[in-house]
Amino acid sequence: MAGPLIECVPNFSEGRDPGKVGKIASAISSVAGVALLAWERDADHNRAVITFAGPPEAVAEGALKGVEQAVKLIDLNLHAGEHPRIGAADVVPFVPVRDVTMEECAEVARSAGREIWNRFGVPVYFYEAAALRTDRRNLADVRRGQFEGLRRGMESDPERLPDVGGPSLHPTAGAVAVGARRFLIAYNINLASRDVRIARRIAGKIRQSSGGFAHVKAMGVELRSRGMVQVSMNLTDFEGTPVDCVFEAVEAEAGRCGVAVASSEIVGLIPQRAFDLAPEFYRRAANFTDEVILERRLASCR
Repeated sequence: MAGPLIECVPNFSEGRDPGKVGKIASAISSVAGVALLAWERDADHNRAVITFAGPPEAVAEGALKGVEQAVKLIDLNLHAGEHPRIGAADVVPFVPVRDVTMEECAEVARSAGREIWNRFGVPVYFYEAAALRTDRRNLADVRRGQFEGLRRGMESDPERLPDVGGPSLHPTAGAVAVGARRFLIAYNINLASRDVRIARRIAGKIRQSSGGFAHVKAMGVELRSRGMVQVSMNLTDFEGTPVDCVFEAVEAEAGRCGVAVASSEIVGLIPQRAFDLAPEFYRRAANFTDEVILERRLASCR
């Protein structure tokens, strides 16, 4: 792929129906110039992550095609899962990869957000580099209360009104958070325990908002289908906070609770730079192959 390149990693609130996720992925990949790089789903989180890349205009249109399918296929009134969400297409981040500035990527996000409202009637919140308000840079603040809480809050609190559209949520598809951000590492550590309190306690110790590691977001969740619990993490600056240090801290805290680490897994793709900083760490992930490295996946699309 020559020329300017961006990545998009939308998260959709469907992880149990492979047919629905497949339709969303097919819609995205139907756009000329888009390279569909990966898609995966998790039944416990009830969430799917789709990764694709290409020229900015093509990627923006691919994102819109994915949102369109999500609006048609997913009813949040019937949705339940471990992962927080405000929309059928819950979050749509654009990431600059090559020859695109962060501000240019933010403009792509804002343009796509306006089109989401114009085409599908789904209100939009902008976050991180695309945020129009400083109190909405943090995705967790935008998603506070989830779909149900946001729907109630918008009726009484004008501070919760969306950046585009509204004043009400879409009745079945909710809202969508659209942003521009740097590469992040999504990583899960599964614990050999059924006690979700242990996972939540560990998440509270390691995440930045609770006084833990800088650039780490974490939550503890129950994986009922697997009979274990999980510390689910996003590392928003893998150079600022070494990912292997976070793993060691989770393992140590679990040990203090008498619990072993059962496995770990990468969600989505990782950039080559992240792998180069801690190759042995990433190779320990249960789902690691060379194909989880973004640049290698892009090279295979040529």
